[in-house]
Amino acid sequence: MSPRIARYTPFKLPERRPINPRLVNLLGSFIGGTSAYTLARLEFCLEFSERPAPPVLERLPDASERTLRERWDRIENELHEIVDYVKRVDADVRSKRRAAASFRSLKRTVRELDQYARALRWVLTVTEQDPAE
Repeated sequence: MSPRIARYTPFKLPERRPINPRLVNLLGSFIGGTSAYTLARLEFCLEFSERPAPPVLERLPDASERTLRERWDRIENELHEIVDYVKRVDADVRSKRRAAASFRSLKRTVRELDQYARALRWVLTVTEQDPAE
């Protein structure tokens, strides 16, 4: 019997686009901002449990560009609802909620998230690949 000789077949790695460092940094900051928002939301809700809570913001399950692109429109819509909520509370001059430290913290985290979201949208738009490629 002749020994079997294994044939060498070169393994080809799938082509990958280089990861945009701006996107990585912004995504990390946005994920950190969502954690800060969740905490600020909880503190605000504990202080004003009798009032409607600020909207929930979906957290990304991982920090990949693919996941971000798949879920970004939904996250952006949720963030618009959150910004609208903060504007409504801020517009109510007589509200005790407006003067609370927990609301100021919530407002600050929402402003930061909104800035990160605008930057992320810009990077996502600029780095979109042509479907024909």
